Amino acid sequence: MKKTKKKGRNKFVRLKGRGNDCVYCKTETVPNWRDYEKLREFLSPRCRILAAQTTGVCMKHQRRLAQVIKEARELALLPYTTSKE
Repeated sequence: MKKTKKKGRNKFVRLKGRGNDCVYCKTETVPNWRDYEKLREFLSPRCRILAAQTTGVCMKHQRRLAQVIKEARELALLPYTTSKE
């Protein structure tokens, strides 16, 4: 029997790719909860934290980014979820 590949499994990762273009490494900055407008770029439309593969952030800054987003949520600067309409 031949093994079949699942199509579309990592479609988004394949299309965008990860690369070496971490936003924070380029500018030599670290994520901060005070920049909560910029942190919205790393959230999905349902306000979930996006993976490093989709955002292009290195793992060092991805871990810090997750902590900062959680801090901003506790300070009510970012929502936990979106409201149902």
